[in-house]
Amino acid sequence: MDILQEIIAHKREELPEIRARLKEKVSPSVGGSERISLSADGPSLREALLKSPTGIIAEFKRRSPSKGWIKEDGRADIIPLSYQLNGAAALSILTDEHYFGGSDDFIKRARQSGVTLPILYKNFVIDEAQLHAAAICGASAVLLIAACLSKQECQELINKAHSIGLEVLLEMHSEKELEYAELEPDLYGINNRNLGSFITDVENSFRLAERLSSICEKSATPPVFVSESGISDPATVKALRSAGFRGFLIGETFMKTSDPGESLKDFISKI
Repeated sequence: MDILQEIIAHKREELPEIRARLKEKVSPSVGGSERISLSADGPSLREALLKSPTGIIAEFKRRSPSKGWIKEDGRADIIPLSYQLNGAAALSILTDEHYFGGSDDFIKRARQSGVTLPILYKNFVIDEAQLHAAAICGASAVLLIAACLSKQECQELINKAHSIGLEVLLEMHSEKELEYAELEPDLYGINNRNLGSFITDVENSFRLAERLSSICEKSATPPVFVSESGISDPATVKALRSAGFRGFLIGETFMKTSDPGESLKDFISKI
């Protein structure tokens, strides 16, 4: 079993608890109204990237299965807001607890601290209950990973996400997975990290860019491409933008430093 299979198996074990927490939060009152809204109402990740001169999605990521703790004491009420103040176009917040040291509560804390940028709910989403959880905690968009889902499951989750006001960043890694681009998500992601082995190669985005562009030629709206993982050099961002990418998801490059917000500011100054 590779790492991705292990993570998804564990995620399935978590689903009953996720559903139970969700049910507790939205149990109807006597009058039939729900105690909280299941619909998202946040800023658009897609529009933020289209308008941004840099397109950087700065990620709050405290841990990874391959590297262990990156910043165990990282605070969700400090770092995301610092990213916003230092020029991020949008944010990504890891919410998987077991493997990445994350929490849905991190998005709530970021919002309470003053974050108004679009926030991507970064997790391994395999069930619509997780979509509702993302909406409840204040996310603007949700990550769906082609390697975790059948094409039909992915389409159903895209439709459900849209029905509750969430945008979808659909992540692909291989030539074979590019067929999922036909589902026309709000944003198309190319992950430079193999989720089975966790080997990272940023050249993956360059290899797949032309093929992805060809598939998206007939899209109803202009496609927005996002390169994810392994980006540590401002020159790489420039090259990826020339290859057609408008978003650049960067986490470890900033999180491994003493001041992630200042590191982002320095990075942007070199683009």
